[in-house]
Amino acid sequence: MQRLGTMIRQLARHRSQWEGLMKAAAANAASSGHSRPISDRLTETRDFGANPGNLRMLSYAPPELTPSPGLVVVLHGCTQTAAGYDHGSGWSTLAERYGFVVLFPEQQEANNPKRCFNWFQTGDTERDRGEVASIRQMVERAIRDHGIDRKRVFVTGLSAGGAMTAALLATYPDVFAGGAIIAGLPYRSAASVPEAFEAMFQGQEKPAEAWGNLVRNASHHRGPWPKVSIWHGSADATVKPMNAGEIVKQWTNVHGVSVHPSRSEIVDGYPRRVWTNESGEDVIEEYVITGMAHGTPLATGNGENHYGAAGPFLLEVGISSSYHAAKFMGLTAHAVSKKASVSPKAVSIQPVPPPQQKASPRAKPSATLGPDIGDVITKALKAAGLMR
Repeated sequence: MQRLGTMIRQLARHRSQWEGLMKAAAANAASSGHSRPISDRLTETRDFGANPGNLRMLSYAPPELTPSPGLVVVLHGCTQTAAGYDHGSGWSTLAERYGFVVLFPEQQEANNPKRCFNWFQTGDTERDRGEVASIRQMVERAIRDHGIDRKRVFVTGLSAGGAMTAALLATYPDVFAGGAIIAGLPYRSAASVPEAFEAMFQGQEKPAEAWGNLVRNASHHRGPWPKVSIWHGSADATVKPMNAGEIVKQWTNVHGVSVHPSRSEIVDGYPRRVWTNESGEDVIEEYVITGMAHGTPLATGNGENHYGAAGPFLLEVGISSSYHAAKFMGLTAHAVSKKASVSPKAVSIQPVPPPQQKASPRAKPSATLGPDIGDVITKALKAAGLMR
């Protein structure tokens, strides 16, 4: 009983911290006039597979594509939508300029009340199961529809989307050539709701070999491995910055390179560390955005490499993570169109009521922590958005 009481107190404290962060984001959105944008870019595809994770598939294919174009899967964070994150991060604008396709899986409130991807549920983060399987099915549909080069499929995401990016890189390293994890966590840093709270707010340290084994055990793949771009704010209070270092340990071990970077440099005013393999290829990069809180780093405006629009968890800091991630993925070598200027229409965001998603016949069964924990924990976790 003493252990149960300690767990309840810890969960209550983490829940309070989580709700405070969400309320602060909502207040910031209200004061700045930002809300969820209406997007006329994204098109929904309903028939893409069995969809065991009960996710929505939205995508954008620009009018002009490069021959055998690339594909970037973009995963939004908690409380966000696909259209909102596209508007803020600027990925569809990048796709239009450089001729690749973007795919936006969207979480449904029937699965998670805060619209977080369920990166902490084993049933959603194991190969051919749950949400990762749904996203894999979306990728296959996009490949067929747009003639995607299978060697140029990438994934990126913020926060819960960043942690799910790590899960996709681990479970489908044969599908994804690389990915960008923004304010995320290592693969298998949590396999339950209490562990998710602990990993986010306290962090979890493991030896590099232990982290690497979690990735190697997620599939039968034995290489080559996806390249990984890691982004984190040094002042992140939602996902502790030490998680970025643990992601580095996980993927340097998987790639078989030293934990010490091959080189360090300054890009747009921020430190960048790079790890190079024996072939001389840059396989891991890490950006620490000094003083930045929880969110996606942006450089907005009409600058050559500026994309997106600031908002909650979309932070103007003078460097575009979307552009630099696309560059690391090898998608920016040749532009197919000029960068469009940001028009008033492009940055005007009209208030839109949150979408009311109804549970579909394929909705996933509710997860529980077991009868010994009790309703009090279940209610706290649902309120925190970390349980269905």
